[in-house]
Amino acid sequence: MVDIKRDKLGQFSSVDAFRSVVEGMSEALGEKATGVALVAAGRLRGKKLADELGLKGATQNLEDATQQITKVLGAEGSRLCIIDKIEITDDLVKVYTSETLCAVGGNGNTPPRCTFTLGIVWGIMTELLQKKLKGSHTESILHGGAYDVFEFVPL
Repeated sequence: MVDIKRDKLGQFSSVDAFRSVVEGMSEALGEKATGVALVAAGRLRGKKLADELGLKGATQNLEDATQQITKVLGAEGSRLCIIDKIEITDDLVKVYTSETLCAVGGNGNTPPRCTFTLGIVWGIMTELLQKKLKGSHTESILHGGAYDVFEFVPL
């Protein structure tokens, strides 16, 4: 694989460009197939991030793990979202996020679909907890929630 650098433009692109990619995929593939593809792409990226951060099975220090995830996904990293907090119980993992890339430009007339962001968080949590999880987007800023909340249950 060739590693190409963007010396003048850097590593980041605009939110508008990302939204255009998602809209184009939806038009070509349909919303359901696009959602599946974006979640899968996100999960793969999340697993790689967790590996790069050394978070595989790192639940013994959730606060440190949360800080590392926030750094890599937030303002100092990819700017995908802000991880506000992570709550883990035996049967439920809740990840509270804000300023998610997927929600920008959305409106309250559509169901929440933070597919790529959900996928990345899902991949990270799978590696962090070393468990198979089922994920869903349960609360949305677009629908009056204080956060975009992703919930995961062990399978």
